[in-house]
Amino acid sequence: MYSYIKGELVNSTDDTVVIENNGIGYEIICPFSLSSKLGHIGENTQVWLYQSVREDDISLYGFPSPQLKDMFLLLITVSGIGPKVAHSICSQIEPDKLALAVMGKDVKALTGIKGLGKKGAERIILELSDKFGKLKTSSTSAAVSVTAAASSSDQVTGSIINDAVEALLVLGYKQADAASAVSSAYEDGIDLSELIRRSLKSLAR
Repeated sequence: MYSYIKGELVNSTDDTVVIENNGIGYEIICPFSLSSKLGHIGENTQVWLYQSVREDDISLYGFPSPQLKDMFLLLITVSGIGPKVAHSICSQIEPDKLALAVMGKDVKALTGIKGLGKKGAERIILELSDKFGKLKTSSTSAAVSVTAAASSSDQVTGSIINDAVEALLVLGYKQADAASAVSSAYEDGIDLSELIRRSLKSLAR
């Protein structure tokens, strides 16, 4: 199983990239919306990978960040969501937006994704919310401790912090890691989406 590859970006199309590493060119499925974040032809880059093995096909799916790969791995646990659909979703929505859509049961936000119908969106929300629900009770104390560490103790601050921790749980992170990341990323005046993005960057280090 591949984790990532580092090498020279030697070719890029609308659907794939080729990374050369030690004289071998690896063709990786990676649509332009993702590959455009890898750099320019001739530059060295790093691509996070998922290897899909089927009876008639072995494919590599590429991601410009570990956060997007983590979201992909979460999506393929949803019934009816295979690697192709999950990869397409990752190319159209950021992890923080997916988490907010699941938390808010926002079917409309997900059906705006090309190739994802209403039933698929509803399954994503239902199954990921169910996974989150199993973690929510045990996450309460962690979220409260983060709130206490923040410089402001008002209700708005507490709500943003709790929501950020919950969003990371939706994305499959452990409660202790989520609470620690949010605590490190929090600052007065930050909005929820930005707090989630910064927390994800912290977790990726």
